Amino acid sequence: METQGFAVKQEKAALEPHHFEIESPDNYGCVIRVLACGICHSDIHMIDNDWGMSNYPLIPGHEVIGEVVEIGPQAKHLKIGDRVGVGWQRSSCLQCMDCLRGNENLCDDTRALIATGPGGFADRLAMDSRFVFPIPDAIETEVAGPLLCGGITVYSALRYAGMSSGQEIGVIGVGGLGHMAVQFAAKLGNRVTVFTTSQDKADFAAQLGAHEAIVVGKGEAPVAPSKPLNILLSTVPASLDWVPYLNFLDSDGTLSFVGVPDEPLKLPLFPLLMKRRRIMSSPIGGRAIMREMLDVAATYGIKPIVEVFPMEKVNDALRRVRENKVRYRAVLVNS
Repeated sequence: METQGFAVKQEKAALEPHHFEIESPDNYGCVIRVLACGICHSDIHMIDNDWGMSNYPLIPGHEVIGEVVEIGPQAKHLKIGDRVGVGWQRSSCLQCMDCLRGNENLCDDTRALIATGPGGFADRLAMDSRFVFPIPDAIETEVAGPLLCGGITVYSALRYAGMSSGQEIGVIGVGGLGHMAVQFAAKLGNRVTVFTTSQDKADFAAQLGAHEAIVVGKGEAPVAPSKPLNILLSTVPASLDWVPYLNFLDSDGTLSFVGVPDEPLKLPLFPLLMKRRRIMSSPIGGRAIMREMLDVAATYGIKPIVEVFPMEKVNDALRRVRENKVRYRAVLVNS
């Protein structure tokens, strides 16, 4: 099956139209007609080969929403016409202890979608159906894609840090990740405090459900929240003075990172030791928690804020993402 997509032929170049072949699916395979695909900063890292794992020509796109058009004989949980989504992960071994625990995202043999083949900036996508997720009817196609990467990243991180309800949850940054973290934490019954660099984002966080917003100017120390925090999630890629944030945690509190700072962490041991605090990080999520996240988003009306672009305007959309002009996630749609 001949398919058209948009590929980058060398690192940091613009995307160009690119034709490639998709084989008919066998066993657990399926083919998806792409309806929409989000743009994540990880796509830009792959375009630029920042992680040294890019293979060119590279078709980006790992926040894919589409319609099943072909299925292999073992793909029994799907049917033709189903609306489904695909995230960062293409597959895993499904046999190691991590996979058997439901942590396929931690598998040593995990395969990233756009590092091992074409992604979702295309007409069609071939996939292992076991890593394809039905999208609940309550979630619109244009907003669903960012949930499959940014959404699962913050949701999984909060859950594995111990988030339930009735807690004090902090979020550093109100951007592409942070604005979804605020919604998940607040709508699941927690009191949310955000730390942000501007008053307009503080006001926006309140609209999303935040109960307290602390504006931290460049070079300033953050003011303490009104209550100690059970969990503090950092969604920013910047290096900060982490000591004040660590001290904002309650006993047994957790500082969790999903934004990757550009410098190694420098933290004293005693604030951790004296209050039995911990530090962790978390990548995306396994298949079970992915389905849980989608159900929670559908039930509680959690939606990424998106700007929509036609697929053929992919370079314009990427430029706006690079320039940090998109609020808060860019999504490409096929006509």
